[in-house]
Amino acid sequence: MRILITNDDGVHAPGLAVLERIARQVGDEVVVVAPESDQSGVAHSLSLSDPLRLRKVCDNHFAVKGTPTDCIIMGVRKIMVDNPPDLILSGVNRGQNVAEDVTYSGTIAGAMEGTLLGFPSIALSQCYAGENSFWDCAETHAAGLIQKIVARGFPPGVLMNLNFPACEPSEVKGVSLARQGRREQELMKIEGRRDGRGNPYYWIAFERPSFVAGAGTDLEAVAHDRISVTPLRLDLTDEPALVHFASLFG
Repeated sequence: MRILITNDDGVHAPGLAVLERIARQVGDEVVVVAPESDQSGVAHSLSLSDPLRLRKVCDNHFAVKGTPTDCIIMGVRKIMVDNPPDLILSGVNRGQNVAEDVTYSGTIAGAMEGTLLGFPSIALSQCYAGENSFWDCAETHAAGLIQKIVARGFPPGVLMNLNFPACEPSEVKGVSLARQGRREQELMKIEGRRDGRGNPYYWIAFERPSFVAGAGTDLEAVAHDRISVTPLRLDLTDEPALVHFASLFG
């Protein structure tokens, strides 16, 4: 099995090294194509106004001055064009990608682009608490889950989103096939500051207030030290809304 891997934390991120070790448990050929720098929060963006700079780091390791989406396209259409991957993995992200996180995540976008191009694709993220990243949790459990998912097969237009809880590998309480959750509180705020000359500038800041995770959601799973496995589909059409508006538009 040939595996193409990427991430959104950058080519030197520790989670990418973790993912490479995971991938080598699953396949016999691994190609790394990752962003030159941190691309967290870029979502499914393309670099259309800037050239893509490709740098070979070492054998089968490449850095792209671009987004995770750019990296997947570069990997599939350039680097592996003669020997396409059998599987695409994106991660392991430092921090969870659950609930509305998936709409912002470059990690999810890497798997999304792989799915758009017709390849089985999985996004992996490791929850953390404070300074503890618990990389061992993802590294211990990911390969087995990936093998099970690949053996079962992917429905058309579907990518898989895996989130590993912030605990030691031995403390994981199981695996939950979970739906995408939604937080009940405002997630983002604007934080105003002033520079050395007194001019205002702003940061987008994140708040993590307490909330009740919905039953059966990815939020509930990781909160209870379970690995969440969530199928995400590319078709964003809301079927009930089609029925709701059918009479309005004939």
